[in-house]
Amino acid sequence: MSDKTRYSDAELEEFRAIIMEKLDAAKRDYELLKETIMNVDGNDVTDTSPTFKVLEEGAATLSKEEAGRMAQRQMKFIQNLQAALIRIENKTYGICRETEKLIPKERLRAVPHATLSIEAKKSQK
Repeated sequence: MSDKTRYSDAELEEFRAIIMEKLDAAKRDYELLKETIMNVDGNDVTDTSPTFKVLEEGAATLSKEEAGRMAQRQMKFIQNLQAALIRIENKTYGICRETEKLIPKERLRAVPHATLSIEAKKSQK
């Protein structure tokens, strides 16, 4: 693998399929989080007794804040996957941006949006 400078078109297609699958799942998860934040299901505290209303409103606010943070992380993940698709189109996918060597397939299968090899990642710490 040391003399290889990029992945073949067939290998890139394999990675594209992995990324598309993860991207579809990530988009579905993001939509669910958005619905949670926007309270689309109508499950709010308007029909509860006043005694529990304050506690439930506090819990709902915390829940929405956490959902907001999760939605932000999910959107970043989606953007990283989309960037990986662009690298596939440019045929630069799987090349470490630090060492300029190929990132092992095993790493890309586990983290398809990776731009650093394990060695480069470790040297950053």
